[in-house]
Amino acid sequence: MIPPLRQKFNAAYTEEKYQNYLSSISNSYPNALDFKIAETPIFIDQKFTAQLLELGDYVNGEILSSQFKVNTQPSLAKQPNIPNEPPYPACIVMDFAIANNAKNELVPKLIELQGFPSLFAFELLQEETLSAHYELPENYSPFLNGYHKEKYIAHLKQIIAGTKGEHTVLLEIYPHQQKTRIDFYCTEKYLNIPIVCITELEQKGNQLFYTRNGISIKIDRIYNRVIVDELNKLPAAIQEKGKILLNDLAISWVTHPNHFFRISKFLMPFLKHPHVPTTQFVHQLAAIPENLQDYILKPLFSFAGQGVIIDIQHEDFEKLSHPEQWILQEKVHYAECIETPTGPAKAEIRLFYFWDETKQKFIATMNLARLSKGKMIGVDYNKTATWVGGSLAYFEEI
Repeated sequence: MIPPLRQKFNAAYTEEKYQNYLSSISNSYPNALDFKIAETPIFIDQKFTAQLLELGDYVNGEILSSQFKVNTQPSLAKQPNIPNEPPYPACIVMDFAIANNAKNELVPKLIELQGFPSLFAFELLQEETLSAHYELPENYSPFLNGYHKEKYIAHLKQIIAGTKGEHTVLLEIYPHQQKTRIDFYCTEKYLNIPIVCITELEQKGNQLFYTRNGISIKIDRIYNRVIVDELNKLPAAIQEKGKILLNDLAISWVTHPNHFFRISKFLMPFLKHPHVPTTQFVHQLAAIPENLQDYILKPLFSFAGQGVIIDIQHEDFEKLSHPEQWILQEKVHYAECIETPTGPAKAEIRLFYFWDETKQKFIATMNLARLSKGKMIGVDYNKTATWVGGSLAYFEEI
């Protein structure tokens, strides 16, 4: 995106540097890196950064509005009632495409958002490793709004672990089998938060416990990494364990399961902004558009691009048994803006927003980036490509 920086990076790149970079990550947590890491970071200038932050502020303003809870209440209609939902989550992530507008200018476009954690801790390891193995430009940082490593870790610890000395656990289904398990290990390292499988939960009265080395340990707060859709596909015995979380327990959440549904693709139809693609609930369509090539179909609560229909046919609508669980979204034209030795790549930036209790607002703190040469950004759509995968965006500092 910034030609001189891109040319300098590409000229200095060697396969040996890249392999050393990968080895350094892998050696930190052997057999834990289970997704593709891109050969390059991306570099973002001040203008594009300002557009990203303005768009993120607009979305956060809608989440903090009085209409948010009313608009998103239907997202919970078919979900179990889980007590102790706070007004807002402690963290939000937003995915922005680097796209072309009508004037062929690069602009951010909001693709999706989640009231759910991301690779918050792993990106610290990735930043440290990138800096150690590549020569990166001065005055560029993966952090935003004056954040740096120490400030980021302090805020991350505050939102995950709380401020009252609560005993927090990272909760997941079979965490050591998950593709994102390296982030769990980084969380454990940076924040000293134990990793607990949902199968280990025990309830005593209205309190929750797990056992380590024969000792029963009380849980006060859950750093929730359980995706409900994934839980519902597992054997009945595991689902039964999950039902413990439906009880009125003496715990707090980050983030509460309800926020996974409220702050998701479900929110997109309510957002009206030049850089937010027009989105409609399928069951509310007055008519199916004729220009279907300009749209994509998305299931509301899937993750990692699962179920998305890119090349829509009219008969696809007839196959939807629950149209109220789908959205029709204007297709975003990703810019092939990252020059690589094996052809141009597209890119997407995910901003990490943390709740600031003092300022009473969400603050953009850090990011991850993903590069693609396929129809979709997800790693599964780029299995044979090079110069694709997970990375970081480095923003030009003001």
